[in-house]
Amino acid sequence: MSAATAAAAGYTLAAGPVRAEVVTTDTSGLTVGDGKAKVADGEMPVYFARPEGKANPPVILVAMEIFGLHEYIKDVTRRLAKLGAFAVAPDYYYRKGVDLTKITDTKELMPIVNAKPDAELMSDLDATVAWAKSQGGDTSRLGILGFCRGGRSVWEYAAYSDQLKAGVAFYGSLVDPANPAWPKSPMQLAPEMKAPVLGLYGEADQGISVAQVEQMKAALAAAGKTAEFKIFPGAPHGFHADYRPSYRADAAQAAWSDMQGWFKTYKVLD
Repeated sequence: MSAATAAAAGYTLAAGPVRAEVVTTDTSGLTVGDGKAKVADGEMPVYFARPEGKANPPVILVAMEIFGLHEYIKDVTRRLAKLGAFAVAPDYYYRKGVDLTKITDTKELMPIVNAKPDAELMSDLDATVAWAKSQGGDTSRLGILGFCRGGRSVWEYAAYSDQLKAGVAFYGSLVDPANPAWPKSPMQLAPEMKAPVLGLYGEADQGISVAQVEQMKAALAAAGKTAEFKIFPGAPHGFHADYRPSYRADAAQAAWSDMQGWFKTYKVLD
């Protein structure tokens, strides 16, 4: 896929070249669109997908990567809707007034996303839940799924929310760099986890070592928290991101199956 074609299709270019063989999920049997969730200082854009004709579907939040609300994240939202969920991806970086998918340089992107305070992020996720409930979603069966930075958001929200039933973190960071906007890393929050989380990680992840994953696993076990981890042999960071060269089909498909099983176990999905 050429850079122009990728950009026209709504993919970010900051992540590098876009694969031509991206996974595309159609909208048949779904209602999809854009909405606005009320937040303390305005209205936050969200993208949603839900099964047509299904009353009170469970709600799954989709926490995006650092690259904005682009087509891959929207496609994941549609995939979840095909499983019977009311899936919602909030655009919680919208306050910066720039479309992150249009930024081509990661160095330009990082200061924007790193300035997002965790307190504001948690409030934005709560606002997304409230919006989904107002649209007929069953928030008594609430899940969250996230990738990369969004995977970190899964851990953070699982330690924060009393309403969450289960989370699935795809290669979410576990230890943070120093940042006054982020009071505690997921590792530090291990004793505070309120919902069970499934962590899906790549053995060849250059940023999150297997040793670090094992440390998180031990911290959660010591605190008596419910969590499971799966480490995919040879898989790099971003192995589920089918638009990037990091994509590994076998690991991505197995992880997607694991995710479904986790959400079914905790009654998020039927």
